[in-house]
Amino acid sequence: MGRLIFALLLACVFALPARAQTSYPVKPVHLVVGFPPGGANDILARLIGARMQEAWGESVIVDNRPGANAIIGTELVAKSAPDGYTLLIGASGAMTFNPGLYDKLPYDPLRDFAPITMLGSFPLVLGVNPSLPAQSVKELIALAKKSPGQLNYGAGSTPFQLAAELFSSQADVRIGHVPYKGSAATVTAVVANEVQLTFVDAPPALAQIRAGRMRALAVTSRTRAAVLPEVPTMIEAGLGSYDVVLWTSLFAPAGTPKPILDAVHAQAVKALQVPEIRERMAGLGIDAVGNTPEQLGAILRADLEKWTAVAKSAGVKAE
Repeated sequence: MGRLIFALLLACVFALPARAQTSYPVKPVHLVVGFPPGGANDILARLIGARMQEAWGESVIVDNRPGANAIIGTELVAKSAPDGYTLLIGASGAMTFNPGLYDKLPYDPLRDFAPITMLGSFPLVLGVNPSLPAQSVKELIALAKKSPGQLNYGAGSTPFQLAAELFSSQADVRIGHVPYKGSAATVTAVVANEVQLTFVDAPPALAQIRAGRMRALAVTSRTRAAVLPEVPTMIEAGLGSYDVVLWTSLFAPAGTPKPILDAVHAQAVKALQVPEIRERMAGLGIDAVGNTPEQLGAILRADLEKWTAVAKSAGVKAE
């Protein structure tokens, strides 16, 4: 009898670590966003976080840490304890554009993070001032070649700048760059004809496009955008290899135990299947994804290689 009791006690002791891992979470989880409240990354964090909180019965707090092209928030998560209680809402700009733009970063996207899942992806819109005598991408390219250096584009962040530089490279044209603080300011500049064109995410541009104050010439994805179904892709417009899709994904610090990563992945993917969340995302021009950690890791590596090469080729560095 004594041996039986001892064996049962021993089994309980060995079971404790496994049970501790599966009891996640037992305290508030922080979703760190490297941008101010109100943007697409912040909205996604709040949509997904609310569903996680409901499922877990523990608080899920959206922690906005804006600044330095999302470097501040990204570094915070990279240096956090790998226990699942500090997660990153990682934008493709911070994870795949910044490494090619900065000589030194306080984090490494591959070494310091464990991929969980891509929450959503979205194309950019090539928009021009309606006074510009270009009704298509081909006409824009012809105009730029006729007057090299006379056209300027506005860019609200480095991903948009690199999207424009990739266009210039593939179209073999020279277009000047004018930096702006955010997408809304860039759209305003195009409408006011301070700059003639921009590459911008759809949400801040939709109202101006629909009112006729900005003309959308193309979207940058391989397929047309649901929010602008009448606008051709760059590939349809004649640039056969042009493909720019930005994304927002969920990451944990490297070394986070797999049972915790699995628990977060399961709840995030489940949230992305909720019709109300998918509709809200669609209204912002964002496609819900919810892929595997392995798939996200492959995309991260491919995009990192691509955008580092574009930045190097264009000679673009963060200002």
